[in-house]
Amino acid sequence: MTSPRWTQREILILAVIGAVFAVLYLGWVQVWLISQAVFGPVTMDIAMGFWFIASIVAAAIIRKPGAAFLAEVLAAAIELLLGSPAGLMLVVSAAIQGAGAEAVFAATRWRSYSLPVLMAAGVGAALASFAYTWVRFDYGALEPGLLVAMFVLRCLSGALLGGLLGHVVVEALYRTGVLSGLKIDHDRRAAAA
Repeated sequence: MTSPRWTQREILILAVIGAVFAVLYLGWVQVWLISQAVFGPVTMDIAMGFWFIASIVAAAIIRKPGAAFLAEVLAAAIELLLGSPAGLMLVVSAAIQGAGAEAVFAATRWRSYSLPVLMAAGVGAALASFAYTWVRFDYGALEPGLLVAMFVLRCLSGALLGGLLGHVVVEALYRTGVLSGLKIDHDRRAAAA
């Protein structure tokens, strides 16, 4: 059973994840803007999943309630401090995305961090963000075919760029040994025994 109390090491790891992904998110904005100029507005939905990855990486490593939500909000807050032009709505968006991912981990009672669960968390973040952008940008006025395409692309992006890529990042970090002694390490050792 996981202790509900966070250790100093877990808090530090959450802060590092937030800071690293804040920088990566700022860079990803540039990729998205260039892609949007070339391919049009649906590129937001194709690219969106990458903005969910901090929540998935943090949850898979720390394995405690709130890790997904806090990592996403922290990354957005740091991104804002680094000069993102999005303003405070960036933190609101991140909170909604983080809550969508966190809901999936909550559904497993924070006990499963398998690849399918991580991909589902990416889809959970996509669903929450789609509902938010539907209201914020009046998606109801869009053509139904475009709306379906945007929804499907965002869910796929969440599963692949959020969940699958998050899994790849966590696996790479685990192989280095830097996650030794954390809950992820304890779980893996117990499963191998």
